[in-house]
Amino acid sequence: MSIDTAFAPVARPKLDQGMNFGTVMLFLGILTAGVLYVAYALYVDITETGAGPTTYLPYVLLGVALVIALGFEFVNGFHDTANAVATVIYTHSLPANVAVVWSGFFNFLGVATSTGAVAFGIVSLLPVELILQVGSDAGFAMVFALLIAAILWNLGTWWLGLPASSSHTMIGSIIGVGVANALNHGRDGTSGVDWGQAYNIGMALLFSPIFGFFLAAILFWVLQIVVTAFVKNSSLFSEPKVGQNPPWWIRGILILTCTGVSFFHGSNDGQKGMGLIMLILIGTVPTTYALNRAMPENQVSAYVQNSADTVAAVTPFIKDAAPADGKALRQVMTDFVRTKKVETNTIGAFAALVGDISKQVGQYGTLAKVPSATVQNVRNDMYLASESAKYLLKGNPAGLDDAAKAKVGSLQKSFDASTKFIPFWVKLAVAIALGLGTMVGWKRIVITVGEKIGKTHLTYAQGASAEIVAMACIGAADNLGLPVSTTHVLSSGIAGTMFANKSGLQFSTIRNIALGWVLTLPVAMILSGLLFVMFSYLFH
Repeated sequence: MSIDTAFAPVARPKLDQGMNFGTVMLFLGILTAGVLYVAYALYVDITETGAGPTTYLPYVLLGVALVIALGFEFVNGFHDTANAVATVIYTHSLPANVAVVWSGFFNFLGVATSTGAVAFGIVSLLPVELILQVGSDAGFAMVFALLIAAILWNLGTWWLGLPASSSHTMIGSIIGVGVANALNHGRDGTSGVDWGQAYNIGMALLFSPIFGFFLAAILFWVLQIVVTAFVKNSSLFSEPKVGQNPPWWIRGILILTCTGVSFFHGSNDGQKGMGLIMLILIGTVPTTYALNRAMPENQVSAYVQNSADTVAAVTPFIKDAAPADGKALRQVMTDFVRTKKVETNTIGAFAALVGDISKQVGQYGTLAKVPSATVQNVRNDMYLASESAKYLLKGNPAGLDDAAKAKVGSLQKSFDASTKFIPFWVKLAVAIALGLGTMVGWKRIVITVGEKIGKTHLTYAQGASAEIVAMACIGAADNLGLPVSTTHVLSSGIAGTMFANKSGLQFSTIRNIALGWVLTLPVAMILSGLLFVMFSYLFH
């Protein structure tokens, strides 16, 4: 059956309604309020810490970087969230203009209530030496390169109507920067990336669409069996009638699943921008954002005691003394995080670094009192010690006993509480960008998902099955701190239901989606790597 026969014009939903005057004013009002709120929050935070500008250049870079980071989330909104609304639009459960506003609102809520686990999972893929120098020329080159590369590929695939993955794009961009940075330093390109973390994230991205396809197909079959045996109502498996809304209970299921996918998309995808914005803030205004100044004094006291206990617990495993020079000491730990290889002086250097941090923090009592001149150094030491602790525990390469591992794990949590935090205004800014992005530019992807995957019109059961599976997969990944692709899970879920229903698949579309999936990683890597080299020379 051809696409033109399958989708007679009268059966298609109205996709060209556009925004009315009230919606446009609401859009502009939220955008203006968001910009003013971000500016005010930055001003308050910087003023409270006394980190006023000595030169305006860092603040210009901060403004540009924030616009690019929030621009990525805006593009992510209309690129990825189109998948969440395609089913309710093509089953006539909601009008298109209502669906995108509804989805945008729940994307907003998803971002605003997210945990931040995915954000720092993404950041940990970046080369540790660049994270430690995030305020340097190389740090800015890194942030600009990976964000612009991701935006360019997302816009390109959107223009072609391809449901490519923003998560996949961001991972490729990060790997490209890591490889380019390693080559710039005369090292093997493979040494510039945390391949263990990349493997975990890659597996999530690889298997999520496969799970989406088969789980949606199985759920569709189960629905067929249950409805046939008990409900005796075939309307769930019928194509939407022209000019007629679906039965209220079917409509409720579809709206509920659209809501869930939108919420979990926000809570998962929105975090990518959060982690990068925090790097930008740490690089430009470290006095304000490098350390969690809201940490209570009693937690700092507990951290100092925990540090002493950890040093005592790992001391029996020291084989060689740490370098006396502070720079050499930190280089030992940086090399360990990069290579994951334990040398004879690794544990000694770790114990010395932990003791040094404890001494620095302990003398001030709270993180809020750490002088501005040393904030960046303390934060870098904490981040380096936290990453070192993570890899000492992963696989236990140093042969620590259970007591030592418990102390190291507890100390890592203290480090993370001090450095891996997200101010509420950052969440709100990303939530607004993602939510508003959902309301524009969605049509291209919606048409692909709604019309060009299967050869017949999407039925109520197919839409519900695909959305339920997508909602469950994204929610599970969010709890595990792993990024997954809403795009791939939902589009593969629709393909799975078309297969299960023997509706037929449009293999040209499936081929194009698969081609986009295959090309996303290498193209994003090449784009970000080239941009990183270019920006490195530009900022130098």
